[in-house]
Amino acid sequence: MVRTFLLSLIIIIVLAGCRKSDFYLQDNQQVLRDDGSGTGTVTWTKENEYILEGFVFVNDGQELTIEPGTVVRFRAGQAENASALIVSRGGKIIANGTRDEPIIFTAEGDDLKGSVTKDARGLWGGLIILGNAPINLEEGEASIEGIPFAEPRGIYGGVDENDDSGELRYVSIRHGGTNIGEGNEINGLTLGGVGQNTKIQYVEVIANNDDGIEIFGGTVNLKHIVISGCDDDAFDYDLGWTGNGQFWLGVQSEYLGDNLIEAGGGVDPVTGLPQSLPKIYNATMIGNRETGNGACAVFERNAGGIIANSVFLNKAKGVVLEVTDLEHDSFGQWKTGDLSIKNNVFYNVGQEDGVFRLSGFFTEPNKNEWDNYFNVAQNSIEDPGIDWQNGNYVPPQEIEGDLHIYPDSWFQIVDFKGAFGESNWIEGWTLLAE
Repeated sequence: MVRTFLLSLIIIIVLAGCRKSDFYLQDNQQVLRDDGSGTGTVTWTKENEYILEGFVFVNDGQELTIEPGTVVRFRAGQAENASALIVSRGGKIIANGTRDEPIIFTAEGDDLKGSVTKDARGLWGGLIILGNAPINLEEGEASIEGIPFAEPRGIYGGVDENDDSGELRYVSIRHGGTNIGEGNEINGLTLGGVGQNTKIQYVEVIANNDDGIEIFGGTVNLKHIVISGCDDDAFDYDLGWTGNGQFWLGVQSEYLGDNLIEAGGGVDPVTGLPQSLPKIYNATMIGNRETGNGACAVFERNAGGIIANSVFLNKAKGVVLEVTDLEHDSFGQWKTGDLSIKNNVFYNVGQEDGVFRLSGFFTEPNKNEWDNYFNVAQNSIEDPGIDWQNGNYVPPQEIEGDLHIYPDSWFQIVDFKGAFGESNWIEGWTLLAE
C-alpha cells in the first residue's frame, strides 16, 4: 500500500512538471487553462474538441498550429473571467484552414447546428495577435486593449516591420466581444503591432460585440476579409497602420454598428510617426442606413490612407474628414495627398449635404475643393445591382469603370470594383453565407 501511494505521488509530480497549461481530458475533449506557461509549442487537431477557459496565451517562442477543420470553443465569462486566445509578441499561430474545412473559433455552447443563433454576440472574448512592428506611440509599445493592463504578455509594438506572427487562412471567428470592463470589449480579431510577414487572408468575424477587426499600428496586410453583424465598427485602424487591404466585405445589421471603416491616427502624440497610411482596394461595404450610426468611412486624428475601387451602399453618412484648428488633422492629410478616396461607387449613401463631409471647423479655404473632390477623383453614384437584402453580395455583372492603379505587387490586379467579380469567395466556409 505504501508502494502504491509513492508511485501515485511520483506520477502526480511528473505530470505537474511536464504540462504547459492546465487541461483535463474527457474522451476527445480538452479544457485548457493557462497557468502562465502558455500553450507551449503544440498542434491542435480536428479529432479533438478544445475548450478554452480564461485568457490562454501563446507565449514568446511558442508556436500553436491548428489543423484544418478544428473547432476551438471558449467558455463564457465576464471581466477577469473572460476567455480569449492571445498570441504574444514573439509567439506564432499557424491556423491554415481550407474552404472545405475552415477553422472555427466560437462559444462553448455552439454545436454549429443552430444551438447559437447567428446574431448572438458577446459569448466569449476574441482572438488577439501581438507583434513587434512599429506603432506611433512615443514609448514605442503599449498594452493591448481587451485584456488587463497588468498582464505583461499583453504588450505590443517594436521596430521590426517584417515581424512574423504566423498565418490565418480560412478562419471563422463567431459570437465574441465579451466586456472585461466599462467600455472595454474585446474585438473579434485584434492585431497589435503585427508585421507584414504575418499572413492573414480568408478570415470571417461575425456577430462580435465590439469591432470586427481593429488594427493597432503595424504593417500587416489583410486580404479576403468578411465582417458582419458587429456592434461597433466593421474595420477600425489607428496608431500608424501602414499595411494593405484588398477584397473586404463589411455588412451591418439593422440597429447595430457604427462606422464601416474608422480610421484613426496617433494618440500620444497625434502627430506621431509612422502615420496611419494604409492602402485599401476592392472593398464592398453595406451599411444600415437609417437604423444605425456612423459613416461609410471616418478619418480623424491625422489619419490618412487611400480607399479605391470600392463600393459603398446604404449608409446615411458617406466619407467624413475631421477638420481642426491644428495643422495636423485628416483634412490636412488630404491636402498633402496622403489621404485619397478615388474611383469608388456610392449608392443610397449620404444626405442633403452630399456623400463627402467635413466635421469640426469649417473655416478652411479649401473646403470648396473638398466638396468638388468627389467627381474629380472619379467617384460615382450608381446602383451596382447587388441584392444584399437577400444575402447575395456578388453583383449580377462585374462593376466596371475607371479603376485606380494598383500600387504594388501584393495586390491582385482585377478589372472590377468591390470585393467580388463573378465568383462568390465567401461560400462554403463563412457563417454569413450559410
